[in-house]
Amino acid sequence: MKSQSSRYKWIALSNTSLGVFMAALNANIVMISLPAIFRGIQINPMAPESTVYLLWLMMGYTVVTATLLVSFGRISDIFGRARLYNLGFAIFTAASILLSLTPGQGNTGAVELVIFRLIQGVGAGFLFSNSTAIITDAFPRNQRGMAMGLNQILAVGGTLVGLIVGGLLADLHWRWIFLVSVPIGLVGTIWAYLKLREVGTLTRHQKIDWMGNGTFAIGLTLLLLALTYGIMPYGQAKMGWGNPMVMGGILLGIALLAYFIYIELHTEIPMFHLELFKVRAFTTGNLSLFLSSIARGGLQFMLIIWLQGIWLPLHGYSFEETPLWAGIYMLPMMLGFFLMGPISGYLSDRLGARGFATVGMLLSALSFVLLTMLPANFNYLPFVIILLIAGVGMGMFAAPNTTAIMNTVPPEHRGAASGMRATLQNTGTALSMTLYFSILILGLTQHLPSAMYQGLVNAGVPAATAQQVANLPPTGALFAAFLGYNPMAQLLPASILQQLSQPSQQLILGKVFFPELIAPAVMSSMRIAFYISMILSLIAAIASFMRGKKSSIKGQEES
Repeated sequence: MKSQSSRYKWIALSNTSLGVFMAALNANIVMISLPAIFRGIQINPMAPESTVYLLWLMMGYTVVTATLLVSFGRISDIFGRARLYNLGFAIFTAASILLSLTPGQGNTGAVELVIFRLIQGVGAGFLFSNSTAIITDAFPRNQRGMAMGLNQILAVGGTLVGLIVGGLLADLHWRWIFLVSVPIGLVGTIWAYLKLREVGTLTRHQKIDWMGNGTFAIGLTLLLLALTYGIMPYGQAKMGWGNPMVMGGILLGIALLAYFIYIELHTEIPMFHLELFKVRAFTTGNLSLFLSSIARGGLQFMLIIWLQGIWLPLHGYSFEETPLWAGIYMLPMMLGFFLMGPISGYLSDRLGARGFATVGMLLSALSFVLLTMLPANFNYLPFVIILLIAGVGMGMFAAPNTTAIMNTVPPEHRGAASGMRATLQNTGTALSMTLYFSILILGLTQHLPSAMYQGLVNAGVPAATAQQVANLPPTGALFAAFLGYNPMAQLLPASILQQLSQPSQQLILGKVFFPELIAPAVMSSMRIAFYISMILSLIAAIASFMRGKKSSIKGQEES
């Protein structure tokens, strides 16, 4: 019996690791490959009318996943974590098949892709919400840190591998971007169906808290969508924070989340037992996770903008090449995480999570400080060292903190607790993206127009046209660089370019003109963002230190 249990825990770890790797990979795989996808369905991603499709394909998956995690976790506590994890694998695989077979072209094709992508997010929600709980059920307490470390290596690794795989597959055919998940999904679904079983404590025969589920899901969805649309231009404004729909979405979202807390405190069988937050280790662990997600969630995005918009073109890479190479040049951060994730998880089983999680967040704070010291056109070796420090910090924090959170939760609430942990992480990441993108846009709005106007006039562009281009929202230029398009080719009308001399055209469309224009404004904004991240990381380190030593819910079983 003990031998069977020993074998099962490795089956549970390997299958759930495969699931979160695939779900994390697909969260980022479209970032790099959106131009190829849009070309495949015959849509120009830089056209104003395509912005809504661009936004939903990039963010819809994350929004759906984040808003459903707690609900799916609670439902899994009732109906079975392995069963609903397996359902998630099947939904994810079916959606991947539908995405790869998308029949439509133009706007119809874009709508179909968005719908199938949202369905894929539902499957990912089941995978994310149950994987941690299944591992906690399968492993004894003194091995959970090691198991979480291995699992989260693949979860974090999937986000970066997605960037590289997306870039490689985009060169073959856009349908391969989604088709690559199908064989993995089929294997994972069949494997989970045959091998995973319910070994944890469930709360069968309990009613579902529909009101709590509904207010939480709708409130968080409204909040995240409003924050996402807030960074987009609105009318003559550079961003959409003055949009009544954005302001209304934020206020209504917050009101619904506040009502959710009221419901959970007054219902007999709540969706999530808020009294768990009375446990210091649970509260401080989730608080440090949320703060670290805000601090680090936008880091990858900011570094990609830095690499694609400035550093890589200055080092001879064409804008079309930059998405793939940005992912490759960021590999040292993943390497640092790979090195420390399982080691810190293993050692935290014996020494406790507090020291590892605290030092991990201090290293993260150090990496942000070091990033502020780099010039726009840096030498790569210092950048590698900083990325390694950031990766090591992430590795030291992630597994010990997750294990410490799950060890404080009664067995019958592990699904909901796992969902809440993942929700706080994903919501923090979404808030981070909104915060940092807003800081970046504000910096560009203040400094870019004058630099753009002067640069274009000096290159021979008529003053009226230069003024018009300089006053365009900087969002378009950032999206162009992010998607691998030459920003100046998108901003300047083709008729104006054709009127310029050949040397002026080569200058404006070259690899140096745009990076040198935006570098001062981008670096000023990024330093502000990095300082904010440093402060959040330090607060997260304090929260981690305050968690206390090893702790668990009284009466919780040890295996």
